[in-house]
Amino acid sequence: RGFTAATISYRLSPEAQYPAAVQDAKAAIYWLRNNAKTYRINPNRIAIAGGSAGGQIASLAGVTNGVRKFNPAINQSTINASSFQVQAIINIDGLSDFTSPAALFHEDDPKKNPSAAGAWLGGRYNEKTDIWREASPVFYVNKNTPPTLFLISNQERFSLGYKDMIEKMKPLNIPYQVTQIPNTPHSFWLFEPWLTPSVDAVEHFLNAQFKN
Repeated sequence: RGFTAATISYRLSPEAQYPAAVQDAKAAIYWLRNNAKTYRINPNRIAIAGGSAGGQIASLAGVTNGVRKFNPAINQSTINASSFQVQAIINIDGLSDFTSPAALFHEDDPKKNPSAAGAWLGGRYNEKTDIWREASPVFYVNKNTPPTLFLISNQERFSLGYKDMIEKMKPLNIPYQVTQIPNTPHSFWLFEPWLTPSVDAVEHFLNAQFKN
């Protein structure tokens, strides 16, 4: 459909805890920019996308341009923050806020020792409150936040926080799109009959953002 796609490899929590995965995503953006000519990539039209935990990581990578902690250590003294920047975010059923009560009910479940979020963030919410907040994209919305597509399932728990993020984006006139694929499980983007409408939604969003 006229887009170049590159799949990001990022470290999972058994290999490296937060923020390694976000740094890996930003390193991939940096690589794409440095190889833009070879792969016929327009460096002014780069979007980052991910599903589930990958959606949260993609969103966090996209909203934290200029936040040094998340940028990989690639001789940072000579690299401009724009080297890690994207112009659009596609968050597919990923959390925007780890700290909301509804998210904590699932992500900080005391029966899970540790939970997936706790393993990644290095501890439970009451132990690492600042980290849980720091890893939540909703807290970084500012006038430079890229346009964002929230592509979500019927399983509300996986996309919690997107409504609050939108409320912060609205007064800043940041474009956004919410597309919910009806009657879907969390893994909807991997299977038909939901794959095609998911691709259509992504195409529509990217064309709207990159039309000029």
